[in-house]
Amino acid sequence: MKHGKTASCQALPLRGIKSWAEDDRPREKLLRKSRKALSDAELLSIIIGSGTSDMSALEVARNIMHSVSNNLAELSRMDVPDLVKFKAIGVAKAINIIAVMELGRRQSLSDSLKKQSVRCSRDAFEIMHPIVADLNHEECWVIMLKSGKRMHKAVCISHGSVEKTVAEPKIIFRRALDNGATSIILCHNHLSGNVNPSKQDKYLTKKCREAGACLDLPLLDHIIIADNNYFSFADENMI
Repeated sequence: MKHGKTASCQALPLRGIKSWAEDDRPREKLLRKSRKALSDAELLSIIIGSGTSDMSALEVARNIMHSVSNNLAELSRMDVPDLVKFKAIGVAKAINIIAVMELGRRQSLSDSLKKQSVRCSRDAFEIMHPIVADLNHEECWVIMLKSGKRMHKAVCISHGSVEKTVAEPKIIFRRALDNGATSIILCHNHLSGNVNPSKQDKYLTKKCREAGACLDLPLLDHIIIADNNYFSFADENMI
């Protein structure tokens, strides 16, 4: 048997969470200190609310976080069937977790879309990362710009599967023209973690570059995002 912190943590469930010191109770800790004082597992335990007769909500939360290597991006990709596999997590609690994670994603999306202009691939990445990085399927988006590369809006063009998404140039440019864009940037995500473009990615970029030249609505870049990395066709002189 291990000694120290591990042993004391294992002993906690033997007495109810209400008997813990206040600093060990997530809700009380948030009230007495601040939300920033809580770990990810402690915050998750508040969402979960209750555990079982032999496992506290905090232990349940720690089990979930351990399963995703304490990576919130991985947690946000979990669906109801993934979450209900954990002891003490039923459909209602799984829905609560998913709803909170989606609110966080929308907050990040709202903040990213406030960017005034897109001057480089990094700007495009910072706009799109909160939107596509945590998805459990592929999506293709178009960043629409006005004159001076001013940010206008970002629009989802297609939803795909775990392995691919299919976008058609005619749909991309129809949406761009309808929105009065003067230039566009394509973006999609790879769930594999590999940012390198596929043959299909290269083909779509080529067709959109050609269509944009004909319509005087240039394709400035195509960004592929995987986790916290990205590939830029423009940076690699492939546009």
